[in-house]
Amino acid sequence: MDIIVKGRRTGVSERFRQHVADKLERLSKWERKGMSVDVEVSAERNPKLADVRERVELTIHSNGPVIRSEAAAADRHGALDLAIDKIEARLRKAADRRKVHRGNHAPVSVAAATANLAGNLVTETTTAEQAPPAQRRGEEEFGGTAGSERFSEDIVELDTQGDTPVIVREKFHRAKPMSIDQALMEMELVGHDFYLFHDEVKDAPSVVYRRRGFNYGVLRLVD
Repeated sequence: MDIIVKGRRTGVSERFRQHVADKLERLSKWERKGMSVDVEVSAERNPKLADVRERVELTIHSNGPVIRSEAAAADRHGALDLAIDKIEARLRKAADRRKVHRGNHAPVSVAAATANLAGNLVTETTTAEQAPPAQRRGEEEFGGTAGSERFSEDIVELDTQGDTPVIVREKFHRAKPMSIDQALMEMELVGHDFYLFHDEVKDAPSVVYRRRGFNYGVLRLVD
């Protein structure tokens, strides 16, 4: 299992890199061929957010869906522990889903549980100008990934001048067509409230998103 540790606007010591490698050993039981883990550490500079000033993001790449988690705490060691707990739960969920697909007896996966939720899906057609504002952290990674292929590392950050600085992270994804059911499952695995994908039925860029209760919505762009 390859592990890549990097800091975003913060330094990462060799001691912490070794600590990450030791901690991630607990994920070895979920290891699949070609599996790698990206670990990004960032620091919040606002003194009012001291309790969550250190953030750790984990992203697992393999020959299946991208699995992601993140957590914040007063120190990066605590944030790492929380992020590992989250991503291990998602790895377990993905493993359960594979068992369901193979016909074995296993707990119901998110994909299986949402397979019959057509009545709870709200479909909306919208133009880019009508699209709702990004929910939670989605503006940083729109849906985390589009499809199971690894996204490119091309990231563009723009700081506007003036009283209100704005940072834009731009990432490019290679999208494989998938069903709404698969998109919902992958949304859960990256821990976001919405997910950008290419609908294999409608043959169009679409977004599934979480609504109140156990309901989901679908947005589609039209010319």
